[in-house]
Amino acid sequence: MNILNKINDPKDLKNLSLAELTALADEIRQTLIVKVNATGGHFGPNLGFIEPTIAMHYVFNSPEDKFVFDVSHQCYAHKMLTGRKQYFTDPSNYGKISGYTNPQESVHDHFVVGHTSTAPSLAVGLAMARDLKGEKNNIVAVIGDGSLSGGEAFEGLDNAGALKSNIIIVVNDNEMSIAPNHGGLYGNLALLRQTKGKAECNYFKALGFDYVYVDDGNDLSSLITAFKQVKDTPRPTVLHLHTLKGKGCAEAVANKEAFHWILPGALDPKPAPAPQETYDSVTVDYMLKKRAEDSSFIVLNPATPGAVALTPDVRAKLGKGFADLGIAEEHAVAAASALAAGGAKPVLAVLSSFIQRTYDQLSQDLALNKNPATLLVYWGGISAGDATHLGTFDIPLISNIPNMVYLAPTSKEEYLAMLDWSVNQTQYPVAIRVPFAPLTHAHRPVEKDYSVLNRYEVVEKGSRVAVIAAGSFFQLGEKVCTELQAKLGINATLINPRYLTGVDEDVLNTLKKEHELVLTLEDGEINGGFGEKIASFYGNCEMKVLNFGSQKEFTDRVPLPELYKRYHLTPELIVQDAANCLKK
Repeated sequence: MNILNKINDPKDLKNLSLAELTALADEIRQTLIVKVNATGGHFGPNLGFIEPTIAMHYVFNSPEDKFVFDVSHQCYAHKMLTGRKQYFTDPSNYGKISGYTNPQESVHDHFVVGHTSTAPSLAVGLAMARDLKGEKNNIVAVIGDGSLSGGEAFEGLDNAGALKSNIIIVVNDNEMSIAPNHGGLYGNLALLRQTKGKAECNYFKALGFDYVYVDDGNDLSSLITAFKQVKDTPRPTVLHLHTLKGKGCAEAVANKEAFHWILPGALDPKPAPAPQETYDSVTVDYMLKKRAEDSSFIVLNPATPGAVALTPDVRAKLGKGFADLGIAEEHAVAAASALAAGGAKPVLAVLSSFIQRTYDQLSQDLALNKNPATLLVYWGGISAGDATHLGTFDIPLISNIPNMVYLAPTSKEEYLAMLDWSVNQTQYPVAIRVPFAPLTHAHRPVEKDYSVLNRYEVVEKGSRVAVIAAGSFFQLGEKVCTELQAKLGINATLINPRYLTGVDEDVLNTLKKEHELVLTLEDGEINGGFGEKIASFYGNCEMKVLNFGSQKEFTDRVPLPELYKRYHLTPELIVQDAANCLKK
């Protein structure tokens, strides 16, 4: 790492020759391959954006000139050039910084960003603030990997194109989203690539931008020339770079979708894992069977199909029964609602942290219209994830919208029963929280019809203490009941609520007769969540209620055992809290 060792600040690039900059790109690329293979993380996007990052820092003057990375999943080279290389070169420092931009780490980062399509809007705000203060610096937004298909990207570009001052949008066009791109916009990008940027039909020019095209977006000489051309521009300008996703790693180039983000050891030789049944696999099996039986059945996904096991071969088998709607969750919810209104049977598969962007559409387009679409919410739950990808907020978000039914299955059998009921019913918009946990089986018959809402299942009848354990925390509830018996001699009542959107008044009123304390367990935020509905119900009586779940906070890569200890989410700590409450 002869060149990289000399780089501690972007200013250190200024006196390097083109040959040295090229060697630096190779050193960064090899470092990233080793580091990301060891830790996991965004692989292909970072490998493809090394040369543009070097050229940006060579030409511009960060942090006076401000770079805003969309999603910021291609910021690793940027971090290495801005004083953070030790976190990529030294294995003892792996994992000590975020995989995304973070102003707490460096003055060269301006936003905590982990979701898509935001960079143009953020850049517009920075440009407006600069103009209000009469300053003179460059505002550069980097957007790519399909992020242009998100609605906020268009809103930001639409506004940026009307600015009468400096704003530079770098379009990192690697011909991919996470999976292959979908949407008419990408047809125009393909046309621009084919014509080397000379096509008369130009999306960006139509929005008011000056436009510059670089056909080899991984060639440092061409990049430096282009960045110098647009630097200090007095007008909104798009710099369209045609880059290679995964550059420098043959596996990542050959399989761009699989190597967008990788687990640790993805490049290491290892035997193929034995097939294992998971909630993802049983969902795919159900989808394929349902599609074969019913041509009106369709699966929708907003550009993250691999994350929910909708692999290329599964998508091919679904055929017209699958649609990737781009990185546009808002559009996906509205389209699902309209598909249901049109007589189809849509299932929208979406990750918990991404459904946060859909509140308006869930409320207005779906719930207000009572259209019977099915939403499968994946990865919901307390996790060791970074602050931008937490799955703790979906229960408060979804469960408080009128007309929505939010179901929380506790086993494979219950999940498939809920899914089949939802797909075939015509009364309600339904969301199902796919358990973010190892697959478990039911040891009792499961309900097949959920059309009479908010009916809880009393699994074990006891006294003094009732444990209401939702979804993936039902197994925790079983352990709590065992601990209550062992430590306090209490034979507790165990309840599977099944519905996160309402309370079973009959069951809750019955508990008043022989119970002093109700414990609610949910794998998500307590504030506004399921447990507070129970506490509110008992607010005018003597029943004591303890709610267990996560606090109202953004956690960032905190180990799960540490969070469970912080939130008292172990059987021992829950029972200790229960014992203290019963003494009062």
